[in-house]
Parts: sequence; structure tokens; C-alpha cells
Amino acid sequence: MQLRLAESEDASIVATVLLKSFVEYKALYTDKGFAATTPSGQEVLERLKEGPIWLVVDEGEIVGTASAVLKGDSLYIRGMAVLPAPRGRRVGELLLDRIESYGIENNCRRLFLSTTPFLDGAIRLYELFGFARTNEGPHSLFGTPLFTMEKLISK
Repeated sequence: MQLRLAESEDASIVATVLLKSFVEYKALYTDKGFAATTPSGQEVLERLKEGPIWLVVDEGEIVGTASAVLKGDSLYIRGMAVLPAPRGRRVGELLLDRIESYGIENNCRRLFLSTTPFLDGAIRLYELFGFARTNEGPHSLFGTPLFTMEKLISK
């Protein structure tokens, strides 16, 4: 598996990976919450202007993605997704390792993300990686429940 930065021509495939990764949970989201979780290719292009998007490529296929946005001395992780077939093959760990390195390179003191309580596999991965739940908001994404997790990092 290889990790690389996404470029503008990757926007539609990033959108497809997000959709394919979350479609099994669609019934647990509100319509607007699901739409926000699975942005269009055009919305992904806008996200590229806000911060890096990484791709995990396995045998020529993009199997995972994550993006990050610097917010003061913190790094916000969003749009992290792994296709169903390669789950359990350390794709998420590869992404989180790179994101943490990026945070350290940019003098961040913490990583944080929002997730839904029904994404059990993702939550387990975040906890194994050292994230802990906080009381920080947001607590809802267009009516879909959310909670925030953070990991303090050292330089």
C-alpha cells in the first residue's frame, strides 16, 4: 500500500470512496447529515483548498482517504474513509500516522475529529490510536448525533 496526496483530478474518486465507505450506514444518518459526510467531487475540490487530502492506493486502486484542516494549534481530521473490502488491513492506521506526522510538522498540540456513535470500527481504531472522547461539540450534524475525540500530540 502506498500513501499519496490527492490532486484536483482525484476529487471525483475521493467523493466515490467516501460514498462507498459510508453507504452501508446511510439509514443511520439524516439526509443532510449523509450528504455532508459524502461530499460531491466539487465539494472535495473546495476541501483541497482548505488542507491536504491523502489517499491510500493498493494495487492501483484508491482504498482509503482522509483530509485535515489546521485550526490554530490543532489539526482537525475529516472525511476519513476506508472502503469495506480492505478494512482491517491497516489502511486507517496508515492515514492516522500520516496525519499525526503532518500535525507535528505544523506544530500542532492536538488532533481532533467528530464521529457518529454508530461507526464502531472507526471508534475502536481512534481509541487504539490514542484518541479519547471529549465533551466538545458539535453534537449533531444536521440531526445526526456526533461526538468529538482528541489526541494530544508532542513535538
